[in-house]
Amino acid sequence: MSSVSLEQLKHVEIYTDGACIGNPGPGGYGVVLKYGEHKKELSGGFRHTTNNRMEMLAAIAGLESLREKCSVTLYSDSEYLVKAMTLGWAKKWRASGWRRGRNQPALNPDLWERLLKLCDHQTVEFKWVRGHAGHPENERCDQLAMQTAQRAGLPNDEGYGGK
Repeated sequence: MSSVSLEQLKHVEIYTDGACIGNPGPGGYGVVLKYGEHKKELSGGFRHTTNNRMEMLAAIAGLESLREKCSVTLYSDSEYLVKAMTLGWAKKWRASGWRRGRNQPALNPDLWERLLKLCDHQTVEFKWVRGHAGHPENERCDQLAMQTAQRAGLPNDEGYGGK
């Protein structure tokens, strides 16, 4: 089986955002994927969740939508998400049994586990962008997230407690 070099991988840009009406409260996420001239939008949400979970689910949804191994630049306005991935916090939390600091539990281990597994199968560079600063794709993700958070009949976020 031959391996594909980084130069041979398709380069995909993924823009993500999460939003909550109250925190916790109804939440949504928005994703814009760009590959060359192609663009795809994704969104989803839950009736009772947190903003951080929505930020993470946006990244997960974007990465899960890829059909093959790609070189990905993932843009997020969540410092929590970007720092946890670029500074290795999420991997440290996993290695310590989802504990952080003074034996405190790491939050959202279900989502960190999914995200780390996805990053094992893709080449992902996380980049922080300032939210609400006029970046077109970030603004679109915010619109998608807010529209979804306001929908009636959102499902339970079982990982948050299913309220």
